[in-house]
Amino acid sequence: MSGKGTLVVVGGPTAAGKTPIAVSLAKHFGTEVISADSRQFYHAMRIGTARPTSAELQGVPHHFLGHLDLETTWSAGEFARAAEPVLQDLIHRNGHVILVGGSGLYIDALIKGLDPLHLSDPRIRTVLQERFREEGLSPLVEELRIRDEATWRRIDRQNPHRVIRALEVCLASGRPFSEQRTTPTDRKDLRIVRVAMEWPRAELYARIDRRVDGMMADGLLEEARSLLPYRELNALRTVGYRELFAHFDGEMTLEQAVSAIKQHTRNYAKRQVTWLRREASWTSIPPEPKIAIQLVHGQG
Repeated sequence: MSGKGTLVVVGGPTAAGKTPIAVSLAKHFGTEVISADSRQFYHAMRIGTARPTSAELQGVPHHFLGHLDLETTWSAGEFARAAEPVLQDLIHRNGHVILVGGSGLYIDALIKGLDPLHLSDPRIRTVLQERFREEGLSPLVEELRIRDEATWRRIDRQNPHRVIRALEVCLASGRPFSEQRTTPTDRKDLRIVRVAMEWPRAELYARIDRRVDGMMADGLLEEARSLLPYRELNALRTVGYRELFAHFDGEMTLEQAVSAIKQHTRNYAKRQVTWLRREASWTSIPPEPKIAIQLVHGQG
């Protein structure tokens, strides 16, 4: 077994049961959890992001969970810079750290570091954001497809921030975003164990549908209504809120909105699975704590 500290990364699609596994691992190894789910960073977005309850956390400290105001924009780089001292402290004290989340970019930022590219041009970004407000997302997505099909295929095309950022780099540099990406490798100062929760597709989709029904029963409609004044913020241009805002606008019935949330969440889960499969070092397991613990002990 290596003498390095161990970072256990718990991944998987939404509704796959990552939190119970992360909590079980943290309890077993006497450590804490760093959350890398970008949707759960914002304290006002509780129900719509299925943020774990206090009971589900079982007293295990979770860092970067509900700590941001809606107006705050946080990037993967900012997350990595903030999480690094927490990671180092937990490794020093406990030897193990659990990193959990479905946001692949944020996980990679902490494990691999960031690409050095990413030219930034505020003027171009302002123009793109104005186009988004006036024309919607579809024209920007189509322009990205024309300029950089590789990135168009890879990113979350329903996330305005991601689409605008990729187009900004294309326009600022004159080259496709994908051509400028490097292939960073894992950091060498830690032993990294990746554990992915795996479900048969039909079961995962059924779990997603049940989760959405549960969120509605818990008050998602009321939460979304309370957040209407902030609907233009990046944090709220996400599945769950976007569909209900459309319902409030009279564009669809509540039943149609709930159905759309389920479908869009399934689409998101599919993209998460695709992201996991691109990295061969993930080990897919059923969501059983004992199996996850044995895997961490067995890899060295």
